[in-house]
Amino acid sequence: MVVLQVKRGDEVLFLFETSVKEKTDSVLRDLVGLYNGQLKIQRVCMEIEELAEHGTMLPGEMVGLNEEQREELKLKDTYADKCIPSGGFTINKDPLLRRNGQQPTEAMQKVLANAITDAKAMVDRRLVKSSKTLTLKVIEEALNLLRGAVTIVYPMQLPPYDTIRMEFSNTEDLCGTQASKEVIEPSKAQFWFAGRQMLMGKLMSEYLGHNDKTKVVVKINQLGEGPPGREAVISDPMRRQMMAEAFKRQEELKAHPLLNF
Repeated sequence: MVVLQVKRGDEVLFLFETSVKEKTDSVLRDLVGLYNGQLKIQRVCMEIEELAEHGTMLPGEMVGLNEEQREELKLKDTYADKCIPSGGFTINKDPLLRRNGQQPTEAMQKVLANAITDAKAMVDRRLVKSSKTLTLKVIEEALNLLRGAVTIVYPMQLPPYDTIRMEFSNTEDLCGTQASKEVIEPSKAQFWFAGRQMLMGKLMSEYLGHNDKTKVVVKINQLGEGPPGREAVISDPMRRQMMAEAFKRQEELKAHPLLNF
């Protein structure tokens, strides 16, 4: 099997195992699914951290308003009494005014924290260093782990407008957020090998050759971003070593001028 080291820009994302007999369409679809899956897990973990600290999200019309403003506008969080975490809660107000301040107990916070740690480890980009490949099944398992932890703490489910619940049901709205700039739309995705775009409807072998036991670098991006920079022929560590050796040789020549002859 061919191992693809997948990058976006200069950042290494993950390793993916495929075959030179696969269609480029199929491979690109999986690569984008894995990349967007990594991003989704990062977003969900960040929100669950906030959930563990400050409880469920407020309705959209209440977000950003302090208590006085809510009272003045006669706004009420109708899910506050419905979505009480298992074991009860203590009040820990959200300084960002996004969540209702009903913090779960320490035991339930630990359930959420453990799930976050485990899910992050499953899709960590540093897995590349240990030659571990990433699959869509792993992405699904990580999301199920997070979903299960949230269900333990909130068996009645989160409010329908809570970002976490929307992420789990794939109805999240990322418009206007930094996250929207990171996600790659599948219909606009493209990938490259050795500075050459890998076109749809082709076999991977048309770009990688027929050796099914190799490891190559491919880069993914989106239409309109242009071709990514080519991989350096010499790695940074090797380049630094060569510069250091050249400098050392230069200093030796200064100290011993006769070496020039």
